[in-house]
Amino acid sequence: MMPYASYLRVYEPLSAFPEPVRSRWAAYAASASRPRRMNALAQEHTEALRRVAAVPPVVLPERESEHAYIRWAEGVTYVCPWQTRLRSWLALSRLRTTAPPLADALASGHAEKAAIALVRSDGHLASARIHILTSTWTVPLTWFAPFAAAERWLALGPDTRGAGGGTAPPVSRALVYTAAMAQARRRVARGLAAVRGAVRALPAGTEHADRLRRESLRTEAELAEVGRWLAEFHPYSLVELDYGGLVHLLSDEALRGDQSVAEIAAAVDGLARDDWEVAVAMRRRARARWQSLRATEFAN
Repeated sequence: MMPYASYLRVYEPLSAFPEPVRSRWAAYAASASRPRRMNALAQEHTEALRRVAAVPPVVLPERESEHAYIRWAEGVTYVCPWQTRLRSWLALSRLRTTAPPLADALASGHAEKAAIALVRSDGHLASARIHILTSTWTVPLTWFAPFAAAERWLALGPDTRGAGGGTAPPVSRALVYTAAMAQARRRVARGLAAVRGAVRALPAGTEHADRLRRESLRTEAELAEVGRWLAEFHPYSLVELDYGGLVHLLSDEALRGDQSVAEIAAAVDGLARDDWEVAVAMRRRARARWQSLRATEFAN
């Protein structure tokens, strides 16, 4: 079974990579043995399970992954490196900050040693650009802002909810949005401008207005973080939102009817027009959908 996680990825054109990395990715993209897009996520998950099941657990891979997600568009090759070692390091750092006992329990004391070893050998990775963001059990609402409803690609297969044994391959179901970087940045910037304008326009002194201001400030901070992340990459990159394993928690009808991107776009339009009723209604609709799905984490 695939992990119940969603992914926000950036694919950079080959020209964005310096040599000799560019030539290596070009050869990789042309290789017949590399993992194909339809099963790459499953292979990435399988490798992670092998590391966790090892004795002792491999908290951080010894070397960075040589794999990447590959896309082609209009004759251009786009690359999204897996960066397994960097992503593992960042995840471990977050876990050791937010839940130190859990980090030590999961890694049986190896987490501390792995983190120190990585900093000593590859300390520069801490400031490297990460091409893949991950969110477990949900899709953050701000991740919908870079996309338009028409950019959705949906593939439906057997409904495997509750199957346990994985009766259908994970690649049989997928929901993915893809946008050009320039469009993604413009949409995020428009959303930021709308939220900031709404915060300034809110009256002070009422409980309702204060609650809206707190929510808006939180949204502004999260949206600004997405904008800063996108700004780190080549301007001709592609941005992809992948529902990942979350599609196995949703029925075909739910996936067809999911309009989260359109709802967030309508919320931004409402803010831009000072139509708070529409903005709040659209955001609440999207938030309720994903809060309901996230509650599955605590089911047994």
